[in-house]
Amino acid sequence: MRRADRLFRIVLLLGRGKVVTARELAESLEVSERTVYRDIADLAVSGVPVEGAAGVGYLLRSGYHLPPLMFDQEELQALVMGIRMVQGWADNALGQAAETALAKIETVLPGALRQATANSGIVVPDFHVPQAMVEPLEDLRRAIVAGRKVRLGYRRADGTTSARTVLPLSLFYWGQVWTLGAWCELRGDYRSFRPDRMDEVELLEASFQADQARLLKGYLNGAQCDGLAE
Repeated sequence: MRRADRLFRIVLLLGRGKVVTARELAESLEVSERTVYRDIADLAVSGVPVEGAAGVGYLLRSGYHLPPLMFDQEELQALVMGIRMVQGWADNALGQAAETALAKIETVLPGALRQATANSGIVVPDFHVPQAMVEPLEDLRRAIVAGRKVRLGYRRADGTTSARTVLPLSLFYWGQVWTLGAWCELRGDYRSFRPDRMDEVELLEASFQADQARLLKGYLNGAQCDGLAE
């Protein structure tokens, strides 16, 4: 890694709002702690407001803002690939947001790199993701962000239907299939649901934000996080 890239990475790591030790920086950057201490000193001399001390840890002073980001060609390819995946595999609203994000990135790029995003050679086909799979995703995303319960009209794999009130925790994409990880009030347990089996999605006013992090951790630690849905 070039020294300039390493210094930039240190600034990014210190800008996350929590104390980072020299050992943690050294492990992340794959350099010695001595190199980290030297880089910290160089950043301070150059005017970057690094606070902390050896043996304690470092962070950036609150309110410090990084200059506009620049990307190399591989970083841009990674961004374009992610954006194309969102456009091909997620709901329409998120796909449009991804396109807008790419346009904003392109406005600050030099001409050669802007051309590289247009000629990235990355294509993500969307024909294998049925529209019924992605249609409910926007409402489900909104419910997860807001920590609100959802009422589902749901068809199981065997064709039986039921009304479910669920606490939506996270969306998972498994390649061709999305699933919603949730706490199901009907079953009193964690369950996975396929969006293409949802005949109705209604956001309720009832909130579960206070329990959201705990429930998500329980879901991720359980056997239901396997891509298999009712």
